[in-house]
Amino acid sequence: MLHIAVLRLRLHLEGCASLKEKRQRLGGLRDRFGRLPGIAVCESGAQDSLNDAEWSFVAAGGSRQITDRLLSGIEDFVAETVDARVTARDLEQL
Repeated sequence: MLHIAVLRLRLHLEGCASLKEKRQRLGGLRDRFGRLPGIAVCESGAQDSLNDAEWSFVAAGGSRQITDRLLSGIEDFVAETVDARVTARDLEQL
């Protein structure tokens, strides 16, 4: 059985002066996680906002533990590495 989970993170980018700067600060998310097997990633909301962003990560795996582990790793990376503050988090198991 295939397990699918969606993690949506709402981010606040303090002091972001342009959409170009926003893309530079967050663009690494797609590069880093978009090439992993079993992961899909996209900017899913607030595309025109300078200070806010929403990113969605979809994980597919053979068990819920696998998808939970993948998404937990992504969430930890974003919280520790990305120059933005996580303001909301939503995890949905499909």
